[in-house]
Amino acid sequence: MTTLSERISQSAFDGSRLRVVLLLDLYDGAQNQFLEVYEHLQKQVSSVPGHISDELCQSIENPSQWLITSEWESAPRFLAWINSEEHVASVQPLHGCVRDTRSLRFSVLREIGKGPGPGSHSPTGPPSAASSPAAADRARGGLQVAPRRGDGVVRHALTFTVKPGSEPVVAELLAGYTSPQARVDESTRLRRTSLFMHGNRVVRAVEVEGDLLAALRHVSQQPEVRALEEAINPYLEQDRDLSDPGSARMFFTRAALPAVHHVAAGGREPADVGRHALFYPAKDGCGTALARLLAGQDEAAVDDPTSPIEGSTVFQRDDIVVRLLDLRGPLDARPALALGVEGGHKAAVLARLLDSAKDGVPTTEQEISRFLARSEMRLITDRRAPAQD
Repeated sequence: MTTLSERISQSAFDGSRLRVVLLLDLYDGAQNQFLEVYEHLQKQVSSVPGHISDELCQSIENPSQWLITSEWESAPRFLAWINSEEHVASVQPLHGCVRDTRSLRFSVLREIGKGPGPGSHSPTGPPSAASSPAAADRARGGLQVAPRRGDGVVRHALTFTVKPGSEPVVAELLAGYTSPQARVDESTRLRRTSLFMHGNRVVRAVEVEGDLLAALRHVSQQPEVRALEEAINPYLEQDRDLSDPGSARMFFTRAALPAVHHVAAGGREPADVGRHALFYPAKDGCGTALARLLAGQDEAAVDDPTSPIEGSTVFQRDDIVVRLLDLRGPLDARPALALGVEGGHKAAVLARLLDSAKDGVPTTEQEISRFLARSEMRLITDRRAPAQD
């Protein structure tokens, strides 16, 4: 019988295969254009490391609705592709023929059957490397070890940089805006928004009950949020025009900072818990390894009854890693634990993965405390929606 852990958790680091489901609603008359774009995109993705197979389906009830499923060796492989500039450029032609999309991502926990059949190749082209014996062997392995217990909350973050010198003005604007209405619809609600800054980098972390995409669209349409976005536009390092759908889509695609790991003790949150964020600039190509290191630390910390960590969320995109901590007491009470390096040689491992490791390996408690202070992000605002709205 499959057992379920009592703690709340999600992770991209289970080592299991990933099933990605993309739902698309096409504009009228755009099917030929869509099929041409898809065929080109499929040829690109088939050569991406970690990609196993993909499948294109058309609705038998509404021919304007399409479904693309793909299978990947692991979530980190998929995330590396989806967050790349190459992917951003490759999907741009879809915007002209797709009215609406929704992406769903699942770790493979169980499967029944004999594996890929003779028709597992792309429906728009010849069989690819995904149908090779080696790919078939990979497809039969990599199952998620055990189910994880969820809490009905989707966690996501956005990050962007502002022009150096504008940080005080931007911080004041971000702290002073009027909160949007939390209720989106009967099934979706914006639960919490936390804003942090580290130097000229802004991170906005959100917690949503229900549909994340619906919540983000709802928030972007609120007058108070639109006014805030217009106010900070002049200070952004990357120009954007949110009135232009293409420009807005490109900005938010590049700003996305996915949650790759979350763990929490579960149950009622103690009253003395504070929210903190730490910024970890990874060396080129080391972002996933760094995020995995921090995730392992927090899994152990939440299982330790003496640990002050109630919950942790690790966000990662390329070499940007942000760790959100819900912690009892002051951040520096146990500096090594707060930094994610308590025990063994974890401080040395962290230093090898960080782009800022030229400052030296923090080994003593004093050095770790200074390292922690440099990594801590400034809390700008942390807003929770009322229990009932």
